[in-house]
Amino acid sequence: MAERGVDRFAVRVLEQVGARLWGSPPRLMAPIVDRLGGARALGWFARNMPRYERTLRVLGPLRTHLVCGLISLHNGCRYCSYGHLYAAELVYLKERGKLFPLDARTVPEWIGLPPAELRRRMVDVLRDADLHSEMLWVDTALGLATGAQRPVDAQEARVAHLVSMFRVLNDVGIAAAVEPDAAHDPLNKDERLTAHHRELRATAA
Repeated sequence: MAERGVDRFAVRVLEQVGARLWGSPPRLMAPIVDRLGGARALGWFARNMPRYERTLRVLGPLRTHLVCGLISLHNGCRYCSYGHLYAAELVYLKERGKLFPLDARTVPEWIGLPPAELRRRMVDVLRDADLHSEMLWVDTALGLATGAQRPVDAQEARVAHLVSMFRVLNDVGIAAAVEPDAAHDPLNKDERLTAHHRELRATAA
């Protein structure tokens, strides 16, 4: 009985944190608590989220979301790949004033692709988006995610942490078949930006 009370408390806390960050409670929180238990789930987020937030500041939101989306695609998680690639779309629209070439709604088509094909597609997207400096991070993310390389500097160590962190998030998202919800970024709360994005996507369809 006490454990169930802790679990309910943990879900409430984690959903409230997610709602403050992104404007709505993330659907992944209850499945994570189911998997880890309330106390372990709270501890896991307490250990990982501050480092994730620092990575957002150091690498920037666009690069971080692209890396998280790519790792999640490699791992086969529709929930996380959508949430981070949609976030990348919003960041790109805010910064560049135009649509990102990849529509996050198409990510199910990319799940299950071998790393070489995943790399080719993402590099093509980044080239079309005039984000040539991000291409190197595709190789870094996939190399660390597949175990083909180890981090050699502080920035790669940040990506290695994302690989480790998203292994847990992706495993839960896949096992619980969690449906995508929103962009995993504070820009999700920008109603004007998200409405503009919807209008542009509707026009481009």
